[in-house]
Amino acid sequence: MFMASAPPAADRVYTHVKQAVLDRRYEGGTLLTEGELAQAVGVSRTPVREALLKLEMEGLLKLYPKKGALVLAVSAQEIADVVETRLLVEEFAVRRAVPAPAALITRLEELLEEQKRHAATGDLAEVAVTDRCFHAEIVRHAGNQILARLYDQLRDRQLRMGVAVMQSQPHRIAKNIAEHAEILDRIKAGDAEGAAHCVRQHLSWVKVLVRGEAR
Repeated sequence: MFMASAPPAADRVYTHVKQAVLDRRYEGGTLLTEGELAQAVGVSRTPVREALLKLEMEGLLKLYPKKGALVLAVSAQEIADVVETRLLVEEFAVRRAVPAPAALITRLEELLEEQKRHAATGDLAEVAVTDRCFHAEIVRHAGNQILARLYDQLRDRQLRMGVAVMQSQPHRIAKNIAEHAEILDRIKAGDAEGAAHCVRQHLSWVKVLVRGEAR
């Protein structure tokens, strides 16, 4: 019988640490040591160093020789930059996605239901994933591959920010889902400008949050 080989040790460490950072089990400001991570994943220190170097290149960690790796906090500037980029991409994309093919509407309906289920069970990491997928699906259907790739580069930052925001603003989860439903309704109606307006309103509250205000 053929048995699938286990992922290389460095890949296992990379996946373990990255997922913990994205869903905020490792908070910003946490110092991770090679020894602790090696023990947690069950590997030697060499693949731990390899994985940490890769995560530093992705901007999630800062390495300090002989001390460990510091998990970088999500800054207000990073949130503002991501939101600004998302607004530029998503307003354009939603206009291009209308009139929407049946496959897009079906997929958005599925993602909306998934998000509701995860919200009901309190799984914030999965709520953030389905949130991101909802928007990414619209961008993908805009038909511009360069924009789609640019948007995908924001993936990790979006997921991490999404969990952070939901933890600090739990009331936003239901409002977020309601706003997704409104975007979907506009897309179904073939209202490109209305959908773009909803996207702009949907993302603008994050800007407000960065300034420390409540919407």
